[in-house]
Amino acid sequence: MIDWRHWHNEPFLIGGLIFSAWLYAVLTGPLRARFEASAPYPKRHAVRFYVGLVVFYLAVGSPLDQIGERFLLSAHMVQHQLLVYVSALLCLTGLPPWLFAGRPHSPAGRTLRAVLLHPASCAIVYSVVLSAWHAPGLYDWALRDKTVHVLEHLMFFGAAVSYWWPLVSPDPGHPPIRFGAQIIYVFSVAVAMTPVFAFLAFADNVLYPTYEYAPRLITDFSPASDQLLGAAIMKTGSIVVTLVAMIIAFYRWYQSSERRTGQV
Repeated sequence: MIDWRHWHNEPFLIGGLIFSAWLYAVLTGPLRARFEASAPYPKRHAVRFYVGLVVFYLAVGSPLDQIGERFLLSAHMVQHQLLVYVSALLCLTGLPPWLFAGRPHSPAGRTLRAVLLHPASCAIVYSVVLSAWHAPGLYDWALRDKTVHVLEHLMFFGAAVSYWWPLVSPDPGHPPIRFGAQIIYVFSVAVAMTPVFAFLAFADNVLYPTYEYAPRLITDFSPASDQLLGAAIMKTGSIVVTLVAMIIAFYRWYQSSERRTGQV
């Protein structure tokens, strides 16, 4: 059963997080002067970035990982919500803009970045990655093979950064899209992800054998109920994030309109 004292300490995980924290500290500290338009050490940015790393570890290194990998789809969905909606957002907004400023780029490089960071590309990457990994074959493979599971979570995190980029981009060369476009963007992504929710919620059978035959942690909580709860967690997270993002975008849009009106 669950060992609540077991927290992952694999070198790849711990080493990766420590390296990320060290690299961030070096770039925003001793090497800061090498960047054009660099500013004093970004304490608020640093807090967000480091908290994002902590959330990442809580998602994949705490006993939650064991529960999600061996027993409950719903717990696995909580992991994904933490990675996609919390950790990725915090890490991205923790990057100070001057890290991206003043970098020379070839015409081909600028074109490639423009294509990769276009909202449509970001939406497609996010939707395709998350949807593909919920296919029964891939999803259950990740549950049975630790290496594949690590790859899944890394791809989720990368796709999440892609999702958030058009909304909170720290790159002055590719700033966040206009507020009206942000509303359309988050709504479109939410619609694109609806088939995955429907696939889980309305399936006639349990889709993932690992969960179907897993020991029951909660009496009378069937695999089918767990699958339905997992779908509900996925959809609830998506709805909450979409609504909050739309409200913030609309409010900022309104504020910018008021400022322009006041200047006339």
